[in-house]
Amino acid sequence: MKHLDKPGRSLRILTYNVHRWLGTDRQISPGRIAEVIASCSPDIVALQEVRVGRVHKGHPDQAEIVATRLGMDLHFQPTIRILGEQYGIAVLTRHPSRIVKAGRLPSLSPGPAFEKRSALWVSVEVGGHPVQVINAHLSLRSRERRAQAAALLGDDWIGHPDCADPAVLLGDFNAPPYSRSYHLFASRLRDAQLSNPSGDPQPTFHTRAPVLRLDHVFVTKSVEIVAAAPVRNQLTRVASDHFPLLAELRVGDRALADKTGHVHVPESELT
Repeated sequence: MKHLDKPGRSLRILTYNVHRWLGTDRQISPGRIAEVIASCSPDIVALQEVRVGRVHKGHPDQAEIVATRLGMDLHFQPTIRILGEQYGIAVLTRHPSRIVKAGRLPSLSPGPAFEKRSALWVSVEVGGHPVQVINAHLSLRSRERRAQAAALLGDDWIGHPDCADPAVLLGDFNAPPYSRSYHLFASRLRDAQLSNPSGDPQPTFHTRAPVLRLDHVFVTKSVEIVAAAPVRNQLTRVASDHFPLLAELRVGDRALADKTGHVHVPESELT
């Protein structure tokens, strides 16, 4: 992706289901995932199926390996806790950031759910302005996924007064474009891949035979979409069962609006 010479701050954001660091070659390699991410040069990374803990006694924590190699801060929200290990979603960023909210999404299971589907909301300072980033990994079951999509668009998440434009909602939604849950998102937000200048939106799953577009980047109205597409190469085809989805966005003085809806334009540009 090329950076365009336009006003505002270019922001590269990546969503990636890392499949517990397990590649299609059956090798567990956090370092390989870190290599994939580094090659994309992102400012913010949303990860799903993150395994936290040590593969072997005495080895470093797997998520920390990735964050350390990338030089990024790690924010983690567990969805499964088992045998001393945790598994869940994460946001990594090289910008100043803080967790605003981490919590469970609705479950329609009659009993305790093995995996507690969750979302993680992180406020990231980009060029002195906050950008709200919400990472989520939704259910495989369509009815439950619709309930989770409605919750994410509701007052606790993207509809919260503190989740002001500009905001990005992204992750593995398990929702192809023909699904009802996808249409819920698309009715309120813009799908970054639909603005991909390189061509039509491309599937993100499975890396061996990509046929489904399950991973998405949705943005609010003030965010300019420069480009968005899955990252496909020899390394990404083996590192996970999902391709990473990279979006280049533009936020800045022309795009960042206050809560009253007024757009901030530098005085130097008022002629």
